[in-house]
Amino acid sequence: MEPKSSLKKFINILINEGGSDLHLSAGSHPTIRVAGSLISLVKEPILTGKETLALMEVMVSAKDRDRFIEEKELDFSYQLEDGNRFRCNAFSQRGDTGIAMRLIPREIRTVAELNLPPILESFARRTQGFFLVVGPVGQGKTTTLASLIELINQERAEHIITIEDPIEYVFEAQRSLIDQREVKIDTKDFATALKGAFRQDIDVLFIGEMRGPETMAAAVTAAETGHLVFSTLHTNNASQTVNRIIDSFPGDQQNQIRLQLASSLAGIFSQRLVPRIGGGLVPAYELLVANKAVSNLIRESRTHELDTVIETGAKEGMIDMNRSLAELVARGEISADSAYQFSINPKVLDRLL
Repeated sequence: MEPKSSLKKFINILINEGGSDLHLSAGSHPTIRVAGSLISLVKEPILTGKETLALMEVMVSAKDRDRFIEEKELDFSYQLEDGNRFRCNAFSQRGDTGIAMRLIPREIRTVAELNLPPILESFARRTQGFFLVVGPVGQGKTTTLASLIELINQERAEHIITIEDPIEYVFEAQRSLIDQREVKIDTKDFATALKGAFRQDIDVLFIGEMRGPETMAAAVTAAETGHLVFSTLHTNNASQTVNRIIDSFPGDQQNQIRLQLASSLAGIFSQRLVPRIGGGLVPAYELLVANKAVSNLIRESRTHELDTVIETGAKEGMIDMNRSLAELVARGEISADSAYQFSINPKVLDRLL
């Protein structure tokens, strides 16, 4: 197997099939994910450990290869000559190499094109605050935030800095000045980059992922001090997100971060990509809009009541996940079985279907 031509072949199959992910693991056929389902490319030979390692070596520098050998895993980005980009993770499994590659769409789609609620655009038009997009891996969080960053880029002259590991969407400056920093290439780590951001005359900050209390504290402080901050977390809903942030800090610091979060939070958007009956995926979502009631609940450690605020806050633009799922079922876009599968509280969904 010639690794470079084989990799190109696998990627072409992925793109032609409209897939989102390519998996290359020793002992398995190359595998792609299309509309949420894995498809094994059985016409292609089963990959060996030497072949998967060679495929990775095509995509990374000698320095990154050495780091992978030492650390047994590696995050990196890979760009083809035609402009297609991938977010990649190489990992060791049973002593051999596995690679997971996520295709990053070349065009940054708008909120409307992503079938997301128009109210999301209002968060991009704010001048300060902390806005989080949350959900499990592979649910489109970065894509959603990219659409908001691009909206700012088109509408306002702002200095936008992104801190990512690795860089996913590449923005072309329009009205805004955009600097994109990749961890381990342009900066040591998230915490170091965030410290520097305060000296870089920023207006908008996008943090690819909240990692640890130091990153979270810097993000909240940036939002408190007049900046618009976007980030993601691997949490299920708004209440869990608030608890995760607060619980990341030692006990003697939790009250301080709770007060800061209560005053700086703009909103939390949770999303899931649900299989559509006609093929493809459609988003279901929850939106918490931070109003005075929400700030008080966070400040008073009553985050368990946030779900109720969302359920009753439709007039303020809040969106309940179960109601979103029920509306998709009513429109014939998803099945009831899928709705139950993606619901955090199926008993409440029962009453809506």
